[in-house]
Formats: sequence, C-alpha cells, structure tokens
Amino acid sequence: MKKIFYPILALVLTTTSCKDVLDIADLNSVDESKVWNDPNLVNAYLANLYPLFGNWSSGADNNSDQLIGINFPLDAVTVNNTAYKAWDYTTIRKINTAIQKVNQSTGLSEEVKRDVLGQALFMRAYVYFNMVKHHGGVPYITVPQDLEKDDLETPRNSTKECFELIVKDLDEAVGLLPTTIEKSSSNYGKIDGNFAVAFKAKVLLYKASPQFNPTNPYGNAYWAEANVANKAAYDRLTANAYSLTSDYYNIALQEKGPEVIFTVINTYPNKVAGYDYGVRPGSESRGAASAVPAWEFVKSFPMKDGKMYTDPTSIYHKTEAQFLQSYWENRDPRFNKSIVWNGKIYEVSGKAGKRQYTSVGIAPDLDNFGLNPKAQTPSENMNRYSGFFILKNSKLSLKQTEVETQYDVDFVLMRFAEVILNYAETANETGDLNTAIDLLKKIRQRAGIEAGSNGMYGIVASTKEQMRAAILAERNIEFCFEGHRFWDLRRLRKLDVLHNKTKFGVEAIAINGDGSEMDLDDAAALAKTYQLKENQFKYSLLQVPRTGVQVNLLPDTYYFFPIAQSVIDKNPKILQNKDWGGSFDPTNN
Repeated sequence: MKKIFYPILALVLTTTSCKDVLDIADLNSVDESKVWNDPNLVNAYLANLYPLFGNWSSGADNNSDQLIGINFPLDAVTVNNTAYKAWDYTTIRKINTAIQKVNQSTGLSEEVKRDVLGQALFMRAYVYFNMVKHHGGVPYITVPQDLEKDDLETPRNSTKECFELIVKDLDEAVGLLPTTIEKSSSNYGKIDGNFAVAFKAKVLLYKASPQFNPTNPYGNAYWAEANVANKAAYDRLTANAYSLTSDYYNIALQEKGPEVIFTVINTYPNKVAGYDYGVRPGSESRGAASAVPAWEFVKSFPMKDGKMYTDPTSIYHKTEAQFLQSYWENRDPRFNKSIVWNGKIYEVSGKAGKRQYTSVGIAPDLDNFGLNPKAQTPSENMNRYSGFFILKNSKLSLKQTEVETQYDVDFVLMRFAEVILNYAETANETGDLNTAIDLLKKIRQRAGIEAGSNGMYGIVASTKEQMRAAILAERNIEFCFEGHRFWDLRRLRKLDVLHNKTKFGVEAIAINGDGSEMDLDDAAALAKTYQLKENQFKYSLLQVPRTGVQVNLLPDTYYFFPIAQSVIDKNPKILQNKDWGGSFDPTNN
C-alpha cells in the first residue's frame, strides 16, 4: 500500500476546514487510494502548491534600474550556472497528478472536482508561463510521468505551441472556477475566474510582445488577439466591481481592497514575510536595509503636473542643478508614498514627527550614506546604500522588534492597475490611441497628478511610439518595487536601458542659511529633535557601489535565457537556445 504524507503547513494554507483534516487519526500514514476521494485531503494537497505564487520580496526589482546593485556583472548568466533558470517539472508533476487523480476519482462531488481542476489547470499554465518567459518553448507535459515506465526524454514544444497550450489550460480553468470569490468568503485567497481571465490577458500580451516577435515586434497579428483578451478582462473586472484603490499608498496595506485581483494571504503568526525587514533603515530594523532606490529611479518620477522636470513646458521645470537640490518638491504624489529621503517625515514605529536622516555624522551608522570628510566616522554603507529608502508597502506601525517576524500584509500578486495598463498597451498597438489615453488618465488621476488645463494629466502622446513610451514610463512608477520593471524591459526588448549603465546615490551635508556647511555637532543636535528639514542640506551625487563591479552588462542573448546544461545532459532531446550554442529558436517564428 502506498502511503502519502502532507505537511502540517498545508493545514494552515488550505482554505477548507482545518478541523476536518485534523480529525484524521494519522496524517503521516494515509492510504493514497483514499486521498483522492477525500475533499479535505485533496484540498490540502492543492494548498501545498500555492507557495508557487511567491510572497513579498524587498528586492523584487533588484534586476532593474529602480534599486542599486549590480546584478548583471560579466557572464552573470551561463549554461552551467543556476542563474535565471526556470525548469520546475517537480511542481508540474504534482499538478498533473492532481488533475489525473481528481478526474479519476469516484468519491468527490462534481462541485469539488470542478473547483480543484480549475485551480490545478491555472497553476499548470502559471508555471509553464514562467518557464516560457525565461527560455521560450519547453516540453509541455500534461500527464504525471512515471519515473520507471515512461520515456522521460521529451523534446521542447515550440514557443507558439506553449502559448496555445497555456491559453487552453486557462480557458478550461475559467470554465471551471467560480467567477468571483468574494472578499468576505472563507475561500478568499484561492484562484477564481477573474484572476484566470486577467492572467490569460497578460499571457497574450507577452505572446504579442517584441521579446517573442523580434522580426515583427509591433505589426504581428498577436496584438489583435491580445487586445480582445485584455479588453474582455478589463470589462469583466469592471462589471464585477473592481476599481482602483482611492489612495495609492493603501493598495496593499488596505487588505482585500477593490483593486486586488489575487493575493497570497499572510497572517501573523502562522505566515509572514520579511519585506519591512528588508526595506527599513537599519536604525528602525534588525539590520541594514537590503534594497534601496537608485537616484536614476528617483529622477524618473514626473512632477505634479505629470511632466518631467526636464520638460520646459512643465510649470515645475528645473535645471539638473536645481533639481538635485530640491528633488522632493512638487513631485508626482506617488513619489512621497514610495520613497524615503533625507529629512523626510517618516513616522515609523509610532514616532510622531520623526524625520529620517541619511547624512554622515547626523544619521545613525546603519542609516548613513556619504563621504563627508568632516564626519568623525566614515559611512560603512557606501556599497549597499544610496541616501534613499523604500516606503511603499511598509507597515509603519510595526515596532523595530517586530519587523523581522510580524510583517503579515497580504502579498498582492495581481491588481486592477495592471489590467488597465496591459489593456492600454494592446489598445495602442491596435490603433486605438484614444482608449489607451483614457486608461492612462485613470492611473494618473488616482495618483493625484494635476489634470492641467487640457485635462491630459501631463500625457503628451499623439502617436503609437509616444504612447508606447508613456505607458512604459507609467508602469515603471505605478508598479515600482513590485517586480515588474526588468520583465517589462525584457519583453519589450529594451534591455539597453540597463546595459552598460552605472548607478548613483545622493549624499546630504547640512548647511547654514548662507550655504556654508553647518558644524556637525550643531547639525546632529538639531536632528535629534527632527528640526533639520530637507532644504537645510546640500546634495551631491556619488556612484554606487564604490568598489567592485560597477557596471551592469545585459547582452541581447538575455532576451532568452539558456537551458541549464545539466538538463540537456539528462535529456539529449532538449535542444539549447540558438544564442547559447544550440539550434532551438525560442521566438514565435
């Protein structure tokens, strides 16, 4: 008799009744033939797969220009290392097992079968999409392979075939899943039809994208298919009462808000994430911050009128020199809700009126950044800091002793703003510029950007090319620190934005009213009672990191990462991608 063991963790994650499962006498010894006839154990099995959706990561955008750090030194990706490889057939086998066994089950109700199969089909599509996003076409296996009886040397499906099979799985899932799982439901946190429809639209956006169609990036027929799917997703979610959260700062912190399409539930003490631990200044955490914004990203936020500070038509236009000394003034309101800068009000851990300082000789050692020779102790953060910290999605109410173990904000994997901007992108590429503009306006209106006399919220786009650039710039701001930026640049074949680039931080030195440098003891005394404001400092740029590799290198070969050599060694039918020494074409051709 085969035995099957489900970790107790599954009982925490599952959305069915824990009590019924706990009534089973011996969870370590369960007859497998009975598992697939018991809805509680089937749901426990499925719940064990939900971690594939991930959780909060402070470094989600480490690969991009949003955060400091050089993640792509020379030869960061090779056929022999493990970097940027997605080959998760262990999870695929578990999913395929669930699909096969539930289909064969004679003890489950049709309602339970539909629900489980809908979730499993979605999961299979989700995992395969991640593989295709990394490598192009992969073997699309839909049955659990027997390690002893089956021929495991399966060749790769073409990329086009993989996209078709992903969409097929998603369409089947949509037909089986409940349309909407209400926020008040005990099943909240499970996949529903709304998520499946929105994710399918995203998959088709990728299918049409330049990454997969380099010879015809914007004229291919896939854009029309993607537009139909994205419009359908937008219309469906709008009809089902999804909307943009009124305050950008509360998108995740207001759990179960109107914008959330799918979320991974965190609940203290059973399940938490380490996000706040990674983004807070060291003096307010349990160690130095592991992810901090780069000056290049700080500059990318528009001004309050939606235009860049370099735009001479902006009422907030500034020269480069002026901007560096007052970069926090008159910015897109999302800037204030996403970034912590020197002298900013930062009422963390319940500290009313607290300002955050980064100036050497003034800020705590775990917060400072700079080379001020007058400081008694030089900063030790020059390779890991930038003079900025992340505010977005930080749970400021947590005390310093709690940040490592009590961040239990639900992880928002997909939200309505993404559906809006995905639809805007496909509308633009299919010639519907007006719809694209209207959708972009919705995002900027929610952000709090000034409408302007023409009601355009700073949007200047009369061509596809201009609108394309406007949408990409908006995605950079709207989804900052959520892990979108690198993948957006890659699917649009714009890795040149990152290639051969350096990064900078900003040092702050306190000054007197006449511009002379303030005595550090005097400055430190004022800082203790939060009396030093942003405009009482002078600012200068410093390249980061200071030592070691300082330039990112992302060649065109990175538009499709290689299959690991270890995989090919085990299965010679797996052909390597053509830019990595093989003959497989990972594009849609």
